[in-house]
Amino acid sequence: MSTRPILLRVEACRQSYHKDASADLVVLDDVNLTLAEGEIVGLLGRSGSGKSTLLRIVAGLLAPSAGRVLWHGTPVQGPAAGIAMVFQSFALFPWLTVQENVELGLEAQGIARAEREKRAETAIDLIGLGGFESAYPRELSGGMRQRVGLARALVVHPDLLLMDEPFSSLDVLTAETLRTDLIDLWIEGRLPAKSVLMVTHSIEEAVLMCDRILLFASNPGRVAHDIAVSLPHPRDRLAPSFRKLVDDIYALMTRRAVAASSAPPHHPLAMPLPEINPNQMAGLMEAVAAPPFLGRADLPNLAGPLQLEVDDLFPLGEVLHLLGFADLAEGDIHLTLSGRAFVAAGTDDRKAMFANALRAQVPLVGMIRQVLDERWNHRAAAMRFRDELEDHMSPEYAENTLRTAIGWGRYAELFSYDEEEQQFSLEGLG
Repeated sequence: MSTRPILLRVEACRQSYHKDASADLVVLDDVNLTLAEGEIVGLLGRSGSGKSTLLRIVAGLLAPSAGRVLWHGTPVQGPAAGIAMVFQSFALFPWLTVQENVELGLEAQGIARAEREKRAETAIDLIGLGGFESAYPRELSGGMRQRVGLARALVVHPDLLLMDEPFSSLDVLTAETLRTDLIDLWIEGRLPAKSVLMVTHSIEEAVLMCDRILLFASNPGRVAHDIAVSLPHPRDRLAPSFRKLVDDIYALMTRRAVAASSAPPHHPLAMPLPEINPNQMAGLMEAVAAPPFLGRADLPNLAGPLQLEVDDLFPLGEVLHLLGFADLAEGDIHLTLSGRAFVAAGTDDRKAMFANALRAQVPLVGMIRQVLDERWNHRAAAMRFRDELEDHMSPEYAENTLRTAIGWGRYAELFSYDEEEQQFSLEGLG
């Protein structure tokens, strides 16, 4: 057991939001974690699992509905000294230079100007932006702007550096370069932070950077697994031990995905639908059916060539599983007979197969079609279904679910939809 000092404890943390005339929306439930000095810990999981919410609670930017956060043993009750945060969206002030952006945190602490300038210059050099002190954010690339964000967080020499998907808005090459530079600084002991807590959707990124990975489950968000990463730095993505750990995490997430998609909701309309279109489903099935996979693919091997992260790949796999076109098991996806038939079929047959699967497995789509069939004018307002969805999920999820159902139903030619009137109908169907 580690004897390193504990910097952070999260105890029985819960975050919920009140919804009028319905049950509260629970984002996080009974989250517990500790973070010791000298650790990089990753929060890995799907969008909507509450990882970014937890990061804001740790930073003192959001108060939990229940439970508590202890920073150096003291309850967090607002922004905590010694914690700095790097955001996904850079969050730079466009009217300030690189130097001025980096100095902001020091200025807020009341540091004298000469000391601010000296420390900012050191942080800018450390993060690889020497010579750009007088540049404005608009004059920098995305990768350089994110380096400014890192320098601004590191200049205050935080005990804890929080990073909310810091590389997700960057192109692949820039993200990899920044990731590597950050780890090199950490290995060399030149990163002026005692610990790092980072949110990521990338399994490979988590394994590459972290000492521990907290795998989050969704609805509500909670820590499902605490995975130790004992691989020494620097890590080789192609090493068998690295690949095995990636595969093991995919397998864990696959089991949870299958369990979630197979469990019947407490109400037929309580099933949120991901924003995935039929072309994406068809594309994934075609990729799995083609060489070298020939109907069965290891998810990590599929994710790489298709440049798909957790938030892209798992929702696709879950929908195909739900519709009976594919099975997910132990980090693999394989096409069912129906999935193989779909890939081999022409456009009209694909639509018919998709329509049958929707009516059998997606209650919302089946309900819309049933209402249209029963009404004398074969029309129905979208609001009627949106209101029902909001009885079982947040307004945002309800809207996204309805938009997905509209796209799927149109493709399958189960109904038409008038965007201007916001109305379903059977008009124009063959």
